[in-house]
Amino acid sequence: MFIPIWEILMLGKICVDGEMMKNFWSRFKKKTYLSFSLEENLQIMRRILFNCMDVVYREFYIDRYIRAVLVYAEGLADKALINSDILKSLMLQSQDKKLTGSLVDAVKTIILPFAEVKNVTEIEKIINSVLSGDSILLIENCDQALIIGTRGWEHRAITEPSTETVIRGPREAYVESLQVNLALLRRKIKSSELKFEKLIVGRYTKTDVVIAYINGLADPEIVKEVKRRIQKIDIDGILESNYLEELIDDNPYSIFPTIKHTERPDTTAGLLLEGRVAVFVDGTPFVLSMPNLFTSYMQSPEDYYERYYISSFIRLLRFMALNISLLLPAAYIAVTTFHPEMLPTVLLLSLAGQREGVPFPALIEVLLMEIIFEILREAGVRLPKAVGQTVSIVGALVIGEAAVSAGIVSPAMVIIVALTGIANFVMPAYNAAGAVRLLRFLMIILASVLGLFGVMFGLMLVQGHLASLRTFGVPYLSPIAPISIEDQKDVWIRGPWWTMQIRPRFFNNLNQKRQKVKRKDK
Repeated sequence: MFIPIWEILMLGKICVDGEMMKNFWSRFKKKTYLSFSLEENLQIMRRILFNCMDVVYREFYIDRYIRAVLVYAEGLADKALINSDILKSLMLQSQDKKLTGSLVDAVKTIILPFAEVKNVTEIEKIINSVLSGDSILLIENCDQALIIGTRGWEHRAITEPSTETVIRGPREAYVESLQVNLALLRRKIKSSELKFEKLIVGRYTKTDVVIAYINGLADPEIVKEVKRRIQKIDIDGILESNYLEELIDDNPYSIFPTIKHTERPDTTAGLLLEGRVAVFVDGTPFVLSMPNLFTSYMQSPEDYYERYYISSFIRLLRFMALNISLLLPAAYIAVTTFHPEMLPTVLLLSLAGQREGVPFPALIEVLLMEIIFEILREAGVRLPKAVGQTVSIVGALVIGEAAVSAGIVSPAMVIIVALTGIANFVMPAYNAAGAVRLLRFLMIILASVLGLFGVMFGLMLVQGHLASLRTFGVPYLSPIAPISIEDQKDVWIRGPWWTMQIRPRFFNNLNQKRQKVKRKDK
């Protein structure tokens, strides 16, 4: 193979720079290409796809004399489409048409009634296309094949979201089909600036991964960084979006999720319009988005579909529920064990009377009830829907009543644990609520050792950790820390739409202006 002389002269520099060396030799990497012999091409494919019983080789003749083979994977390709539009066209209709010039190009432009038909010469691309649901047409005496888009496997119908339910708003959720999910997003954002970049991840699964962003809104550096991290992944397979989430996360050891996932197309569209980046993974209904902020876990899609004063009240309620879920059991232990003087005398005597027959200290009492509540919660999730909710509710009532009657726990403790669990359910994001559930046990232990001083110490640790986190270069606590007065309109409350004229500043948007005209009060 001839190598230009100027590249040979640069060989010394290439040898020093490892990345340049990799790029240099990749140009001459040996690849397997199709030959003019149909039999030889079939032997190569059969050798690679050995013991793949779902791969079908359908031999036939074009124009009565030209031998051809159609290769497809049964169950992934649409067999009705293959029979009616490919085989019928090539075997019958080709006899009435004049096939001049290149046979492959003539079949592509004259006979096949498909929108997606591509020429290919590399065996590796042919194999990947077959195993992705496309059909491959091999023709005798042709060193090119045709990839015909016949993907038609079964997929779940579009239904309502199961994890992000709303009272007012769209009722459609993503499914396991990548093409359907991309179409759902395209319906929301009908702009040519919405870009999709496709990558393939996984040595065996060859999973399709698509990076979505709005050109002109998303920071190009963030898009480039997301793409770089995904391209660096070298793993056997990607079966769900959480694989990518853990592999590209800035803070893999943090308990707080710094990459958001959603199953709602409207949520993804809203995030993209703020200048964020989304990542779709084939085979899962959950789409990732980054950068992600802690405050986004206090926001629900419904906040933007209701009147702003109702949404603001509900959002403040969520922040209150966050504090109750995190601190209520710890505060109960600290006050009853170390600081009883903080309680009114009547309430203190009532609590003391309830705990008179309880054989365990407050710490053991809280941990026992919390663990039982977590077991019931998990049982309700894993059991069939018809009985799961009933078992969790009845189990909580029966076990709580029995524990109080047996003198194992006090009635006040049952109330504390129940309020804590209900407050945890108020948080819209399940993974963020899970982080709060784990931190609650840390707060309980600190409160049992140091009282309210331990609770304050735990809060300082959590806040310091949150302040140290960054997600793709953006501070995790933005716009609270560092503070941005302009962006406070959509943090603690949801301001009216006419007041939110610019996009969040911390995403480095190329186009900060969201709307141009202010609302004119009548």
